[in-house]
Amino acid sequence: MSSVSPIQIPSRLPLLLTHEGVLLPGSTMRTSVDSARNLQLVRNRLLKGTSLQSTILGVIPNTPDPASDAQDLPPLHRIGTAALAVQVVGSNWPKPHYTLLITGLCRFQIVQVLKEKPYPIAEVEQLDRLEEFPSTCKMREELGELSEQFYKYAVQILDAVSLEERFKMTIPLLVRQIEGLKLLQKTRKPKQDDDKRVIAIRPIRRITHISGTLEDEDEDEDNDDIVMLEKKIQTSSMPEQAHKVCVKEIKRLKKMPQSMPEYALTRNYLELMVELPWNKSTTDRLDIRAARILLDNDHYAMEKLKKRVLEYLAVRQLKNNLKGPILCFVGPPGVGKTSVGRSVAKTLGREFHRIALGGVCDQSDIRGHRRTYVGSMPGRIINGLKTVGVNNPVFLLDEVDKLGKSLQGDPAAALLEVLDPEQNHNFTDHYLNVAFDLSQVLFIATANTTATIPAALLDRMEIIQVPGYTQEEKIEIAHRHLIPKQLEQHGLTPQQIQIPQVTTLDIITRYTREAGVRSLDRKLGAICRAVAVKVAEGQHKEAKLDRSDVTEREGCREHILEDEKPESISDTTDLALPPEMPILIDFHALKDILGPPMYEMEVSQRLSQPGVAIGLAWTPLGGEIMFVEASRMDGEGQLTLTGQLGDVMKESAHLAISWLRSNAKKYQLTNAFGSFDLLDNTDIHLHFPAGAVTKDGPSAGVTIVTCLASLFSGRLVRSDVAMTGEITLRGLVLPVGGIKDKVLAAHRAGLKQVIIPRRNEKDLEGIPGNVRQDLSFVTASCLDEVLNAAFDGGFTVKTRPGLLNSKL
Repeated sequence: MSSVSPIQIPSRLPLLLTHEGVLLPGSTMRTSVDSARNLQLVRNRLLKGTSLQSTILGVIPNTPDPASDAQDLPPLHRIGTAALAVQVVGSNWPKPHYTLLITGLCRFQIVQVLKEKPYPIAEVEQLDRLEEFPSTCKMREELGELSEQFYKYAVQILDAVSLEERFKMTIPLLVRQIEGLKLLQKTRKPKQDDDKRVIAIRPIRRITHISGTLEDEDEDEDNDDIVMLEKKIQTSSMPEQAHKVCVKEIKRLKKMPQSMPEYALTRNYLELMVELPWNKSTTDRLDIRAARILLDNDHYAMEKLKKRVLEYLAVRQLKNNLKGPILCFVGPPGVGKTSVGRSVAKTLGREFHRIALGGVCDQSDIRGHRRTYVGSMPGRIINGLKTVGVNNPVFLLDEVDKLGKSLQGDPAAALLEVLDPEQNHNFTDHYLNVAFDLSQVLFIATANTTATIPAALLDRMEIIQVPGYTQEEKIEIAHRHLIPKQLEQHGLTPQQIQIPQVTTLDIITRYTREAGVRSLDRKLGAICRAVAVKVAEGQHKEAKLDRSDVTEREGCREHILEDEKPESISDTTDLALPPEMPILIDFHALKDILGPPMYEMEVSQRLSQPGVAIGLAWTPLGGEIMFVEASRMDGEGQLTLTGQLGDVMKESAHLAISWLRSNAKKYQLTNAFGSFDLLDNTDIHLHFPAGAVTKDGPSAGVTIVTCLASLFSGRLVRSDVAMTGEITLRGLVLPVGGIKDKVLAAHRAGLKQVIIPRRNEKDLEGIPGNVRQDLSFVTASCLDEVLNAAFDGGFTVKTRPGLLNSKL
């Protein structure tokens, strides 16, 4: 090897203090200059110098932060590297600083610091006189690029003056580094072993001390997992298309380094493919008699819904390959839609999985993400199948009416393929990218209303209405299901608490007003908590009394005076005895526990003057009664409407006043001035109470007409009558929806008669028998019939016109 000319450096060098690493001879590094001393060095030495020697600096590794503007010079390392400044780049943002590109020339030793300000200058002694092995420059440069964790080892190498000592330190590190690179290169050319298995080894090594000992992390477990994954693919019963895709992906996985991000993605995909239940299913229990008993035990009422489930079982018994129906239970909250879905799965002996769709606004939640995206996942349908482990579960799609829509797509549109029996046998998730058969899945959707479900999606489902419960049904549900559940949850027994049916009825009518039983369940829970406190206090007092008796028996009794003894013992007994069991919950106990009644029957008080009528409204929470109030005053013929009304209801009000004005002579209706023009110098104000609730729909038309007729005739509307129906300008009464919920609301309010459109008479067949017995129904095809039924004695003329208080 030929020698190289000796390197000569100046005997005096400006010192550049750096904390960004150790510069070794022959290596190159970039360093940031932002401290006051280093900035002065660059400005006065590098930027103003013209000779070659002015670009030679002494680079000293400095452990403390050089950005500190301390007045005193920090302790200097005695060995440094003479460097040539190759490039200087400056910037003023966010503060003035420079970036230097420097190349190490040789090492030096500080003899004496000659000057500290504005930048340090030292007298130095050159240590490297000759460079006998120029080929080692490249190795030194690579070693200088070690990370910060090797900082101290690089400094030790820098301090090694003797050539022999330097070789002893650096050669073991370089040899081990080369070995690591060779092993890493071998992983890119995998070879098969005797068992034709591919082993991919990725060495992960780290230097633990200066001698360079290495630790290898063996990844044979991952290789064994890949082999097991390949065996699972070969033995799986997936379709041919899916099997081809998996075989292709496992071949790619074998050739792929584990350090690649796509490695984990592909492996997760293959694990999902082998875990999916392509042909695994449960056997249905087709005993219809046992299914009927199970449904009756789990749920009271709901006859129509249970009938549909039994029909499916019967057909399934006759035909094994029947496709799963797409059912949609529509009804108010708290009526048991979700629990019915769970009972259906229990009846069939199938796995059950619930998917909450409320607020979902990304179609990827249904169809999954494409695997090209980072963090991609399958959709909820495929993920649910993986969870249950069979291909014929019962899937409950909860709150399907509350799906959202965003820039990420429309999940309702993605459900079209899932819920179409003619398409879902070939459902393709974006993540799988192969078809999966959903035809054996029994899908049950739940919703509070069909108004917000897209028409195309609604067309694919079989709608089953689940209306609210009657009072009698709520009592039965409470005593069959709710009360036993609450007693078990609160650690009580029937021997400790009794809730009579009369008390349950009081809770239903005076403390709750709902179509379902959720509020009823919460009230029963409050009662059980109050009783639990009494029982716990009684047990504590009883135990305290037992301890006091033992103390008395040990000799305390002789110290009690004879005349005081009976009184003290009696007082102690009264205070310590537990309450009598069972605790009976009556109306007084209800008032103490739940407070005063929240709902009182206010119908008769509200209809104590003309201009008030009761309508029936449908909401997603069930049916409700609705009061309509009217008032008139002198004015200019204006009609004012209040109560947060929608456009349709406003139009119904205008229809009502127009029909009354056109028929004022017929019914002898006049304003305060005796004119048949009801708006002549008269303003009318219509108000719908509960002003915070938005109201809309055409079904209040007959109620508005009745309210205004009462106002202008001066007669009271019957206080036990409620009505619903749309009107026309010619006085016809048109059918409306939600009849069953509205009738149940009237029954809950204690009303006796309900006026409905004649074309809705068919809807009365779904009304429970006990409700039909308690209510009388009037079917009307025109407004004449409505008015005759709404007023006592009908609405016919009996006296001369013009008298407001005359009986018509």
